[in-house]
Amino acid sequence: MRKLIPTSCSVAALALVAGQAAAQSSDWSYFATFYLWGAETKTSIGTAVGPVESKLSFSDALDNLDLALMGTFEARNGRWSLLADYMLTDLSIPGGPVLGGAFSGTDLDLKTQIFSGYAMYTVYEQSSTSIDIAGGFRWFSTDNTLELFSGALPGRRVTAGDDWVDPVIGARVRFPIADRWSGMVLADYGGFSSDSETWQALAAVSYEINQNWVVSGGWRYMDFDHDINGRPFTFRQSGPILGATYRF
Repeated sequence: MRKLIPTSCSVAALALVAGQAAAQSSDWSYFATFYLWGAETKTSIGTAVGPVESKLSFSDALDNLDLALMGTFEARNGRWSLLADYMLTDLSIPGGPVLGGAFSGTDLDLKTQIFSGYAMYTVYEQSSTSIDIAGGFRWFSTDNTLELFSGALPGRRVTAGDDWVDPVIGARVRFPIADRWSGMVLADYGGFSSDSETWQALAAVSYEINQNWVVSGGWRYMDFDHDINGRPFTFRQSGPILGATYRF
């Protein structure tokens, strides 16, 4: 089997303030997180005869997974934070008849890379509750090969690959729940155009094991709509997420 179950991936933080960080290293704190996202994946690729859609549950994704890496890295200094999040998934998604039987089945090879980078500023902080506003970008790279097996129409192959960067804005709220327990909600939106749009939402609860380790769980949704060479392409993932964070 070629599979690798998702493991940790340390993602380099934005180098925007590297010089200042070196000069004031004692003022910075760092958080490296590795996580597993049990996402259901939905895709749609436009073709000459109409859109072809695929849906893959997380359990099926494990059966069709070639490679996955997921991780975040955050650096904080006072009210400022830099946050980077990287995901790589390589999937093979089989499908049944489409377009009313025009094709007897499909096979979609989907390789996706997503990198989100933010600069955050805390606009409110009181009693362990804080609100951050964020600005940044999301890079999306996709390489897709869709095989349409012959049915009423002869079989054909459709390829769609592209990479692009969308500006994003967002907000994050962190709040205490109980002793060692805390919550976090993050949302962002970007693209700002009819042919390129993205947004995500994440809600999580965390438990502090000790001074260095925190575990968390929650739910995440991510959405992309983009035109690739004139073909509408959509990519949506949603599902539970589990992670472990090391603070240093």
